[in-house]
Amino acid sequence: MEQQTYFQTSSEDKIIGKHVFGNLYDLDEELLTDKDLLEKIVLEAVNIAKMNLVEIKAWKFGGKKGGVSVIALVEESHIALHTWNEYKYATLDVYTCGEQSDPQAAFNYIVAQLKPRRYQMFYADRSSA
Repeated sequence: MEQQTYFQTSSEDKIIGKHVFGNLYDLDEELLTDKDLLEKIVLEAVNIAKMNLVEIKAWKFGGKKGGVSVIALVEESHIALHTWNEYKYATLDVYTCGEQSDPQAAFNYIVAQLKPRRYQMFYADRSSA
């Protein structure tokens, strides 16, 4: 009979997934459509969270429910910000699998810059094992 060797994971092999996300309410409508400013805010959040930027993209959408989407692809995962100016609303998603990165710091920075009247924040542990 053939002997099988199984891969044993150690703490060094574990993925440390940290996901901070939420909803931001009652935001300034002008801020929600300023693509350049929102991109700058997300870029600074990448630095604050000690993430390594791969690429950042931003898009402005027109129409009744127009807004802006900013996606920062980082080596550790991503930051995504989506706004809807008609509703004065935004969603924010900061996910990292980097052991040294701090998604909470990025989330807090973006919220401080956007100044919602109220917001919800959630946390999910997305670690392996």
